[in-house]
Amino acid sequence: MTEHFQRYRVGGAVRDRLLRESGYDLPAGDVDWVVVGATPESMVKAGYLPVGADFPVFLHPTTHEEHALARTERKTAAGYHGFQFYAAPDVTLEEDLKRRDLTVNAMAETDDGTVIDPYGGQQDLKHRTLRHVSNAFSEDPVRILRTARFAAKLPDFTVAPETLQLMRQMVGNGEADALVAERVWAEFKKGLKERRPDKMTDVLVACGLWERLFSDVVWNEAKREALLRAAEKRAPVAVRAVILFTNDGDTEAAVRERFAKLKTSADVMDLAVLLTRVKPLLLTADSLDKRAETLDKSAVLRRPARFVLGLLVMQCLKPAFDAKRWQKDAEKWGSVNAGAVAQAAVREGKKNEIAQRVRAAKMAALSAA
Repeated sequence: MTEHFQRYRVGGAVRDRLLRESGYDLPAGDVDWVVVGATPESMVKAGYLPVGADFPVFLHPTTHEEHALARTERKTAAGYHGFQFYAAPDVTLEEDLKRRDLTVNAMAETDDGTVIDPYGGQQDLKHRTLRHVSNAFSEDPVRILRTARFAAKLPDFTVAPETLQLMRQMVGNGEADALVAERVWAEFKKGLKERRPDKMTDVLVACGLWERLFSDVVWNEAKREALLRAAEKRAPVAVRAVILFTNDGDTEAAVRERFAKLKTSADVMDLAVLLTRVKPLLLTADSLDKRAETLDKSAVLRRPARFVLGLLVMQCLKPAFDAKRWQKDAEKWGSVNAGAVAQAAVREGKKNEIAQRVRAAKMAALSAA
């Protein structure tokens, strides 16, 4: 296979390699490439498989890593879909890198490891700064979310003052209003997985986007501490999302509306609804009847995994919460063979007592030492 063009590693692969060399603990991720001096026809001729829908992207014939033709973009309409792309052999590497969001993501690397850094990414890595490459940043509101997400991924980095000011302007002039829920949630899913998910929210609060998107959601130190506990426990995204996006005193209807608006997956909404329904009981149930009511409302027999995640949320919110006690109660509640109890009632000609007998057996199991 003969290639009559140049290719460069770009973006996160370069950034994270340099950070690892400076002692940052980051796993190696996917490698993306930019190709300069090629046409779609020459890429296909060289054996690459075309896969790009919006602009020319190809898979390497052996490594299957993504290779995108160098391109520029021009704003043609509001929002982050309103771009026209130009990909041709005359687009330079520097032009392609200039359209990227942050300087630390606008570096490239040759096959021999030579770093090409036209916009000061290495300096910003050294000074732990997240800085926009150019004013083209303001044309894509998703870049606000991405910058906030990188603050969660790289918690000792700070957003450059001029970048934060630009983000505030984007919120103020309505450019950020073009964000759609699916993209907002996609970025939060990534940010919530990071070591310091609270930093993402801090940046969004600082630039005003949090208030614009989630004016009904409280952000405070108690939530920060709970999110940090969730990160320490490596809790799944659903747990972290419920901590962040629910408030004390929320109604079930308000939670359903908020999570539907955010377009989360069903499991995230279900967990949020569960906690809204049973959180007060989990904290205060001190009688056999209240414990049984809590387990009933939790649908613990039908959704045991969801109940376990709910207990994890509670542990993050309240470090002194006795999750083991509730796990033991759930095991007792589920230990009753309802089928056997029902069969016995039928044999005795007392079919109408099935529900009552099953309930009594569960209560007996729950009260057992």
